[in-house]
Parts: sequence; structure tokens; C-alpha cells
Amino acid sequence: MEPSGSTTIASSNNHTQNSTGGGGCLWEVSEKARLCRFLCYGSEGDIYTAREEGRVSMESAVALLSLLQEGRGAEVVEEIKRFTQDERAVRLGPSFFALALCTQHSELKTRQAAFKALKEVCRDPAHLFSVIQYKKELKEGMKCGIWGRALRKAVSDWYNEQDAMSLAVAVTKCKQREGWSHQDLLRLAHTKPANEAIALISKYVTKGWKGVQVAYADKENSEEVVKVLSYLEVVEKVKHSCDETEVINLIEEHKLEREQLLTDHLKSKQVWRALLKEMPLHSVLRILGRMTSNKILEPGGSETQAVCDRIQSETALKKAKIHPFSILLASENYKRGQGYQGKTKWEPDSSILRAMDSAFYKSFMNVEPVGKRFVVAVDVSTSLSSVVPGTSISTAVAAAAITMIFARTEADTQVLAYSEGALVPCTVSADMTLAQATVELVKIPGGSTDCTLPIIWATENGKAVDMFIILTNNPLWAFTASPVESLQKHRQKSGANSKLVMCGLTSIGHTIADTEDRGLMNICGFDLGALSVIRNLAQDLI
Repeated sequence: MEPSGSTTIASSNNHTQNSTGGGGCLWEVSEKARLCRFLCYGSEGDIYTAREEGRVSMESAVALLSLLQEGRGAEVVEEIKRFTQDERAVRLGPSFFALALCTQHSELKTRQAAFKALKEVCRDPAHLFSVIQYKKELKEGMKCGIWGRALRKAVSDWYNEQDAMSLAVAVTKCKQREGWSHQDLLRLAHTKPANEAIALISKYVTKGWKGVQVAYADKENSEEVVKVLSYLEVVEKVKHSCDETEVINLIEEHKLEREQLLTDHLKSKQVWRALLKEMPLHSVLRILGRMTSNKILEPGGSETQAVCDRIQSETALKKAKIHPFSILLASENYKRGQGYQGKTKWEPDSSILRAMDSAFYKSFMNVEPVGKRFVVAVDVSTSLSSVVPGTSISTAVAAAAITMIFARTEADTQVLAYSEGALVPCTVSADMTLAQATVELVKIPGGSTDCTLPIIWATENGKAVDMFIILTNNPLWAFTASPVESLQKHRQKSGANSKLVMCGLTSIGHTIADTEDRGLMNICGFDLGALSVIRNLAQDLI
């Protein structure tokens, strides 16, 4: 039980306090917590595996089904909305699957809530197509269609409640996905357009540009219809243009994107240069290697300078909400000079590398503090020279970057290193550069590993910690005591609701323990999603 004088923070997911053999505090993993884990990363277990994108299935949604059977469907829909709208979900597929399941639940209240949430959860056509496809898969074998009155109304509302210009951009950028097209959806939903502009887009989708020209040629059109009509005309014009200058002018004047162009257009360097000017910063970072390889970005060129200015612009970084870890992944990948697949190779441009380095430090402003007490402990017992799977980042640089992210954004962060069975002095601090922090970690000698040392240190030194983050690339764990027991002792002595995240930076699936303690999470590998998982756990959201 909790010692007298200590406090227990209750959360919406119920921390259940049980007496255990060692007098520790065991937190039960409630069905709600399992649902939230599923919505966050597609699994109800305590293991998050970086870069693992799989198709969601019933087998991984046991808690979701259980909550629906208990009549808590409306609660499930609220969580789906929360995870998609507040950007808590690392992967959106599980939320789309869960919403599709709720739309065909036997309880009317659940179905109504789910259909009503469709337009809030599906922010773009790809999301909508995904939910429809999950519905189709869930109905397969049931010998009944999915297009009942409720779905027809929900899909019609999705189209009718959009801003007309935004919808015109959306339907021309994402025409089809998952075997569904806008034409299919509007036809099957029997959509009656809510206004003239939506009617125009609907006709364009179902009858094509020729049908639109016939219908609208001699009509007296409203201002909004004229605006949409001229935009669709531009999209059609670019599709049939072989004139490079005309294509470039249309891109620049109407902010067209690459999804609206033909493959032939994308063979032109000048077209890419025009696209780069307005391309979302996330996309720019992803294609820097290809742009350098194709000589679209050349050393000393004006386009290269413009891209460098954008990459390190605080306004652009803030608008795109780019995280420092995203910059690091892109930067290390660019530095590598070679793509993961294919034969694309490039000579990294020094000015682009400098811009990305500058952007890395500026983007810390985008990390919102959680406001908890953190201990970030780095296991230097094995060589930190291996690479995090699926990335170009060495484990040393990854560990240094992760410690820096917490040291720079959380006011109460203690950085520790441990090796040869003991904690060792580590002077990684918030004012260091990434290179300095990496050097600091690499110079510590290796030895055997004991991942419970940071917890024991905090307990013995009377430091109350909300979140222990332990980074290691050692697949073989050695403990003087079990991590769960060490964590329970720390909770008991400090009165803190301490949680533990074990990050196996080079792991592809091993875990420290099969535990039912909700305050314990395993991360295999590392990516931006891992930081979201840590954040969600710290805030009692999963």
C-alpha cells in the first residue's frame, strides 16, 4: 500500500492500487488504457515498435470489442476523436478501424455517435476512404452491404460541410485510395449537394470536366462557383499542357501541388523548382536527397539558398510544427548521400547541412513541455556505434538527441549515464550542442549493464521522479532487482506516480518484462512516434 503522507493522483483511466507481496504499488492496466494504447499505436500491449505499420485487425482490438459489448461505445468514439484531433495518435489506422467498427455496432447510440464523428475524424479524403474500406472488410462474410441510410448521410455530410475551395483542392489532389474514389462515394451515398459550389465539384467528380463545361457554359454563376470553376479549369489545363513555361506559371500562380501534375511534368527540373517554393516543409525535408541528386538543388544556386532560408526560418518551422527529431532524421539521411532503396546517390550540400543544423536547435520551440520530473539515463555499457534500425542515425547520436530534447524542454530533467555496474558522471546539459552531447556519451567506458541503476539511484538519493527514460542498445538485460520491483519501491518511498520507459534503441522486439503494470512501457527501436508514446504515458493518456 502507499505509505502514509504520500499522495496518489487519480486519472481518467483509474490507477488501481493493490497491495503486493513486496508492499509496492501495482497499477492495473484497465480496458480504457488498453483502448488508448490501441488508438495510439495499434497494439494493446506495453510494446511500441518504431516504424511498424501493419493492417489493423480484430485480434489486436480485444479491449475495444469489450468496451463496445459493455455499452461504452459513446465513450470509445470520444477517445477516437481525442486521439485524432489532439494529434496523440502515432498511427491513424487504428482510429479509422475503431470508428468503422463503432459505425456497425448493434447499439444505436454508438452508431449515431460514430457517424456523427466521421467528419471530425476524417480530415482529408484519404482518411475517409480508409474508414470506408475498413467498413467493407468488417462486413465481408456477413452477406450484407455497408451503404445503409446512416452511412449515406454521413458521407454526404462530409462533402457538403466542407469549404468549397478546400474541397476542390482535396478532390484534385487525392482522387482515389484503398480501392475507392470520390465518384464511388458520391454515387453510393446518393449525395444531394448542399449548395451550388458543392454541386459543381460533385458534377466534376462524377461527369468530368466536359460535363461541367456543358452544364455551366451559359449559366449565371455565383462568385463562389466562378472561383471554383476557374480553379478546376487550371487543374484541367495543367493536365493537358506540354508547355513547361505554362506549367510553371500555373503552379506559381495557383499554388498547384505535385499530386495535381502528370508524371511527365515531374521530369523537368524547372517544374520541381517551382513546386519547391510552396511545398510543405515536411515534404521538402523528405526529398532533399533526390533534389540534390537530380541537380535541382545545386551548390550556390538560388533555389538552394531559398530552401536553406526556409529550412531555418523560425516562422516556417513553427507553422509546420516540425520536431527536432524529424530534422535530425532528415539531416542524417541527407548526410548519408544515398537512399535506402533504389540507386539514388548524391553529394550532400554543405549549405543545406548547415541550414538543417540550425533548424534542429530552432525547432526545440515546437516541443511543448509536459511539466513532469524526468530522469533520462543512457546505458553506455555496449558500444554506442551501432545504428538505430530503419534510420541513418547512430545510437550515440540518437541517445544524445533524446537526452537533449528533454534537457532543453523540461525544466526538471536529470541526465544520467551508467556503465560497469554503476552510474558514472555525465555532464550532458541543456546548453550543449548535439555534437558535444554525443562526445560526452561516447567517451564513457563500457561494461556490464544494469537498467535498474537509475531507479535505485533516485530512490536512495531521495529524488522523486515522475518518468524514468532508460536508453540502451544492449539486447541482454542484467538486473540486480526486477525493474518493476525497483519502480514500486521508488513509488512507495517517494510518493510519486513514477513510470518507466525502456528504450532498446537497436531492438527489433525484445522487452524487459511481461508486466501488467500500467506505468511501464517498452520501446523497440526509435522514431518520432516513440516521443509521442513517452509524452502520452507521462500525461496518463495511455
